[in-house]
Amino acid sequence: MKSTRIVLASRPVGMPQQENFRTETVELDGPKPGEALLQTLYLSLDPYMRGRMSDAPSYAPPVEVNGTMVGGTVSRVLESTDPAVRPGDIVLGQAGWQTHSVENVKALRKLDPDVAPITTALGVLGMPGLTAYTGLINIGRPQPGETVVVAAATGPVGATVGQVAKIKGARAVGIAGGPEKVALLRERFGFDAAIDHRAPDFAEQLAAATPDGIDVYFENVGGAVFDAVLPRLNQFARVPVCGLIANYNNTDLPPGPDRLPLLMSAILRRSLTVRGFIVTEFWDQAAEFVPAAAQWIAEGKLAYLEDVVEGLDHAVEAFQGLLTGRNLGKLVIKVAD
Repeated sequence: MKSTRIVLASRPVGMPQQENFRTETVELDGPKPGEALLQTLYLSLDPYMRGRMSDAPSYAPPVEVNGTMVGGTVSRVLESTDPAVRPGDIVLGQAGWQTHSVENVKALRKLDPDVAPITTALGVLGMPGLTAYTGLINIGRPQPGETVVVAAATGPVGATVGQVAKIKGARAVGIAGGPEKVALLRERFGFDAAIDHRAPDFAEQLAAATPDGIDVYFENVGGAVFDAVLPRLNQFARVPVCGLIANYNNTDLPPGPDRLPLLMSAILRRSLTVRGFIVTEFWDQAAEFVPAAAQWIAEGKLAYLEDVVEGLDHAVEAFQGLLTGRNLGKLVIKVAD
């Protein structure tokens, strides 16, 4: 079996470019005992992949130069040496940016297409959804009547954060880029207020949308958005730090005065909790999250949106769009029917 794959040809400086990647075709060995041969159907594209392209210290090892780009995948089993999965089964795995792969069966999770569309295993019912739920519940701890603000709110993490906050009785305020996304927050995801961070009066709009301040700020962006949020944080506010996509392509420290003293002073004076997290530390909570989220979807309390791009050959361009906010909802590459 031959597999077409996209490998990291060189480490990007700033925005990843086409020349940082190479497409190649390789011959796969057949599955050994305990393995399965898979055909990739859908590939998830996520912001964390930018960090994996760098060799800077991080929470996960970098992709090696000339190595296949990492990524969550939904695949069809073609051959299997383990009765736990059989040919024709649909499974969730980590095949990365390639059309076919051989994976350890123990690393796969069978999906039931009759329960939910299989793409949801890469989004609202997968890692992004679990990230939103665990970060909000364990660190944000929203209480009824509180105000929860989330950046990048139309993405799979942000949209889930806002809707779970409302399920828990809080008020949800979403921040997104552009009128189309702002409208989605109100009309599709049911946020109580939605603000365009590109608006010239963004800070003033945020203040008007949070008259009682902000109790929980779920950070996905950083940069100028956080600058506007910081003065609005209430006493004992909680800030789960999930991502900083505004900074991922930076090659130098941001210009301007050193604002670290201002942040540290706010943390001290207002007794703020600012805590970074990686979803893997809460991985065991998937057992409670997935059935709860599936039930919320069935009840119409949890909506989701997917942005499906056809063809593995469009993965690099689509990923560039993800880093600049072009996607609407969870970005997925359709690799095969």
